Amino acid sequence: MEVLRAGSGGMLDLPTVYPALHRLERAGLVKNSWSEAAGRRRRAYELTAAGVKALAEQRARWREFSKAVSAVLESGVSWATPA
Repeated sequence: MEVLRAGSGGMLDLPTVYPALHRLERAGLVKNSWSEAAGRRRRAYELTAAGVKALAEQRARWREFSKAVSAVLESGVSWATPA
């Protein structure tokens, strides 16, 4: 959550990511393991091979969508309706 918050300049300040991680795990896109740091057990998540593939596909879709939205916004079309 700290990485999301810092990487987004505070725009993605989520209270928890665990519901999303559990859904991704059930879908076989991430797997978890336990590690120990500073005497505390911590759960770590990593992408599976299917997760890596799904991430690449979603990134490509997002780039296409973002490019289309940017093209519309930069087209100079006036979105105001005449009075």
